[in-house]
Amino acid sequence: MRRPIGAPRISTNTGRTLRSVIEEGLENYAAVFVPGGQGPVVDLMQDPDAGEILRHFHAAGKPTALLCHGPIASMSAMPRAKEFRASMIQGDRAKAAELAKGWQYAGYTMTVYSASEEKPIEDNILHGKLYFNMPETLDLAGAKTTVGPDFVPHVVVDRELITGQNPRSDHPIAAKLIEALDLATAAR
Repeated sequence: MRRPIGAPRISTNTGRTLRSVIEEGLENYAAVFVPGGQGPVVDLMQDPDAGEILRHFHAAGKPTALLCHGPIASMSAMPRAKEFRASMIQGDRAKAAELAKGWQYAGYTMTVYSASEEKPIEDNILHGKLYFNMPETLDLAGAKTTVGPDFVPHVVVDRELITGQNPRSDHPIAAKLIEALDLATAAR
């Protein structure tokens, strides 16, 4: 896919803040991709700039791909994402459910790294437990979360949202994102 004339050049070697991307203009971007790892669980799910970006792409119907732990970053689109995360960590599910009302991805079917896939990471790498169960957290917020067999590629597409369960879903999620971009280009 060629870069449209006038579109910004993006280097993978130059770090950018989310704020700088917003200030440049989100209309310059055709899609958003959030990879996995612990960053979405710790930082992105409560980052107001990530939330602004996701709200923009949702409202514009532009493809949004979230891989592995990445789908939990969708929580950042909630008006009170920090409070939602704090409630989940505290185990106050009732308060978290109240804070999730109005989340634009409520009703979407999606996938995320499963609790059983997380267990060996917690035991052998993190040597600790994740703050909360990600599939349950998405469901509590109103998503319809599905998980496939552990460590097997599993991708779910619901409207503009494309989610992949685990690192082995990388090629299938990329193919679905390219397909969505091709459809968006053809529709113009």
